[in-house]
Amino acid sequence: MNPFEALGLPTRPDLTDEQVRAAWRAIAAATHPDRAEGGDLAVYTAASAAYAELRTPWSRSEAYADVTERAARAGRDPDTSPLPVIRDTEAAPPPPWQPLLALWQLPARVRRGRPLHLAIRAIFAAVLAMLLLQLIPGSAAAPADVIGIGLWFVLSGRKDLAPPPER
Repeated sequence: MNPFEALGLPTRPDLTDEQVRAAWRAIAAATHPDRAEGGDLAVYTAASAAYAELRTPWSRSEAYADVTERAARAGRDPDTSPLPVIRDTEAAPPPPWQPLLALWQLPARVRRGRPLHLAIRAIFAAVLAMLLLQLIPGSAAAPADVIGIGLWFVLSGRKDLAPPPER
């Protein structure tokens, strides 16, 4: 599902918060299930999910990247035509050093993101891991718990980073 289409917005990452909010409110006001005529639950639910996905600039850029990637896989140009685009060459596979490039860009993404929030979360994760190791030393579950805390930090810390330069 294209969240931009669900809100009746153009597929662009540079939409403002107010444009997204206004589109959602218009659809929500017309289709809310508590309306006297019953509303349209399916449209309201789709619009609410789309609004949740497009609410912040970071999530709009992520959604735009997902939509363009799906369109590219299907052989369509996402910005202009719903018809397939004929390509004379296949897309080259990504270079093997691309994951290293992502690691190389990590300090800049932290600096441009929310470094204080990320540092507080890192300190919280470290203190929690140390406390856990003090409470259950030598337990078989301790390494798994510490790995779980580290995994939580890595997976949930993405929102504190700035978007990658290519988005």
